[in-house]
Amino acid sequence: MKVITVAAAVILNEAHQLLVVRKKGTACFMQVGGKLEPNEAAELAMLREIKEEICCDAQIESFIGRFETKTANEPDHQLVSYLYHVTLDDTPHIEAEIAEMKWVNLDDTETRLAPLTTEIVMPWVKEYLLAQA
Repeated sequence: MKVITVAAAVILNEAHQLLVVRKKGTACFMQVGGKLEPNEAAELAMLREIKEEICCDAQIESFIGRFETKTANEPDHQLVSYLYHVTLDDTPHIEAEIAEMKWVNLDDTETRLAPLTTEIVMPWVKEYLLAQA
């Protein structure tokens, strides 16, 4: 099985909604982020992807972890994700290969979300928000 390695961002707004994007030609919404360039550190890849996809500079709050899930759009591939909690310096707007961007609630069942988002990110955010309360 082929492996795709990405760095991805968990971005929350003041209403505790999660920012997700949908790339052109795909059906699933997912975290902002993308594949690592050769010899590129995961955190640098993620910051680069945030700049390319939603035109923002960002600050890394914490490294959440390394996770393995199914991919959203590539059958017969394994996804390895380096996940970071980040805050944005600007208001996001879509660029590059992004077709759509939206803020979703943590209990969203209407939006078609990537496995990483439903299996890892949303449970992590719920735990994180409980710890902050």
